Amino acid sequence: MPEHTGQSAAVGGAAVIVVGAGVVGCSLAFHLARAGAAVTVFDKAEICSGMSSRSGALVRMHYTFAPEADLAWKSLKYFENWDSMVGGRCGFKRTGFAVLAGSENVEKLRSNVAMLKAIGVDTDLMSIDQFRAIEPALRVDDLALAAYEPRSGYADPVETTRAFADAARAQGAAFVLKTPIAALATDAGRCAGVTDASGKTHGADFVCLATGPWTDPLLGPFGTRIGIRPERAQIAFFRRPAELRHCAIIDTVAGFYFRPDGDDLTMAGMGALAPDENSDPDHFRQENDPRFIEETAKRLAHRMPPMSGAAYVRGHAGIYDVSPDSRAAIGPIAAVPGLYVAAGFSGTGFKTAPALGAALAELILEGKSRTADLGAFSCDRFAAGNLIRAANEYTMRAEFGHVL
Repeated sequence: MPEHTGQSAAVGGAAVIVVGAGVVGCSLAFHLARAGAAVTVFDKAEICSGMSSRSGALVRMHYTFAPEADLAWKSLKYFENWDSMVGGRCGFKRTGFAVLAGSENVEKLRSNVAMLKAIGVDTDLMSIDQFRAIEPALRVDDLALAAYEPRSGYADPVETTRAFADAARAQGAAFVLKTPIAALATDAGRCAGVTDASGKTHGADFVCLATGPWTDPLLGPFGTRIGIRPERAQIAFFRRPAELRHCAIIDTVAGFYFRPDGDDLTMAGMGALAPDENSDPDHFRQENDPRFIEETAKRLAHRMPPMSGAAYVRGHAGIYDVSPDSRAAIGPIAAVPGLYVAAGFSGTGFKTAPALGAALAELILEGKSRTADLGAFSCDRFAAGNLIRAANEYTMRAEFGHVL
């Protein structure tokens, strides 16, 4: 069964405009161009100038919602085989990855690992003694169970995005940068292109908005919206002792995540330490807040005592595009044929971007995605009130910032 109805194009030959040159937009552009489409990518700034450049860039499969886990699992083969599948560099480092659970999340962790293994994800449950054997530097007295992925790790978000852009260009895609899009153009009710801030209209058979928190203003004139809320999120880098090694971790007990960064740094983050603050995506504080640095250092020292007193090196903030259910909106806009959206990733878009770009390119050009089923991410679910609620979402401290 096709995943959308209405006009569809033959594979290749279609003119497609992608708005947004972050990692999702550049992955989509690469896969569209490789399939033979005439692709133009517009961005108000430069390639990888928004949240993609500020991503924590974890590469992990552990989700509580199976369709997200499937996209992440299918994206892993890109990160592991980047040179042959895309070209250039993505900076992937395999470190292993773990989710740490307290007693309140034990049964949910068991259920989620069973779900992940059914998809094919390389993951296993570990007792705390087993986990401590591979991560001896961690404090574990407040933990009950862990889930471990040996093939996961992190990548370089800027290298990844630029590699997709370079590969898209090599396949014939054009990038029009420093060109804000003011509106969508229509013809007989169908999306027929975009109009830039100078008033010039650029025609296309299909348009996809990979525009993060700027998505709803472009949808508004058509009486439709997703309900994306911008949320400022921060990450910080601390100096790590030369002899200390650790994997990437999401800590549901302490309520933060961290990973190594090179040989001598550890990156740590929380999505929403101050969720009520002003989060204007065009005007926000890009530096770390003193309170964030202090609190992140405290949680890092709690979980990894050798990092107690670790020096703060640098950090930054970015803007998450948070949907009403913290899951992405991907697919056609029913009210406007020819228009697609890939937004609302709520801080989890980087690790799924490779397979997502492949699946969405298929959906746009063929009317059905073969790489992965995108139906669960339908943009129509918000107006219908059919928000995604995974069966085994974890109890998390509010500062973590998004669901798993």
